[in-house]
Amino acid sequence: MYEDHFALRLSKLRQSKGYSARDMSLSIGQNVNYINQIENRKMFPSMQTFFYICEYLGVSPQEFFDFENIQPEELSDLITDFKKLDPEMLSSISKIVKAVVD
Repeated sequence: MYEDHFALRLSKLRQSKGYSARDMSLSIGQNVNYINQIENRKMFPSMQTFFYICEYLGVSPQEFFDFENIQPEELSDLITDFKKLDPEMLSSISKIVKAVVD
């Protein structure tokens, strides 16, 4: 089950960045078919390689496994910016977001 989710998440994040599986494989120090093998559920990365994958994709391990978050880098940037706001500004932004999503 997790292998399926992992493979699908890897594929979606990689494609959203516009990276080829071949280039990504080589960039993380693996053979040219490595990422394809993971995405096709033929293998599973080691923990160390998983961290390289996250670094290459620009996501934290937590963001990688947040399967509902389709734009982890953008959300992380927003959270960083929200932390800089004073309470009143944050409350105003929160009300706007709630109005949009409801």
